[in-house]
Amino acid sequence: MTGTLTHRRMGPALAAGVLAGVLAGCGGGGGGSTAPTVPPPTRSAQSAATHVTADLSDFHIALSQKTFAAGAYTFTVKNTGHHDHALEVEGPGGDQRSKTLAPGESGTFDITLKNGSYELYCPVDGHKDLGMKTEITVGGAVNGY
Repeated sequence: MTGTLTHRRMGPALAAGVLAGVLAGCGGGGGGSTAPTVPPPTRSAQSAATHVTADLSDFHIALSQKTFAAGAYTFTVKNTGHHDHALEVEGPGGDQRSKTLAPGESGTFDITLKNGSYELYCPVDGHKDLGMKTEITVGGAVNGY
């Protein structure tokens, strides 16, 4: 009878040990999982930024939106013209500029806009004087010069 009692006591203990091993294997701590892990975002402010597209054609700037609220923005600048262009933003939130883009190129930059008026223009070779400029009012509408 002693053998039967030992067998009966070992059965539940063995089952508990197997169950613990299975659960530990599912915990993701071991290298057994084949599911990819997704890293957390590196900049939460970047994902909260409003995205604006600025199309720079020959001597004209077209923005993807007309109204702006104070906050973080990511500008995607696209040169759709036949000459080199860039975009510069000047105002109360500071100045920011894209790199000079050859025809067909794109670039991005981040800026935090505060309430007030901003001038947006192409700083390349007198393009601003040829009409490649506009103004935005954060908290208001876009106004052409």
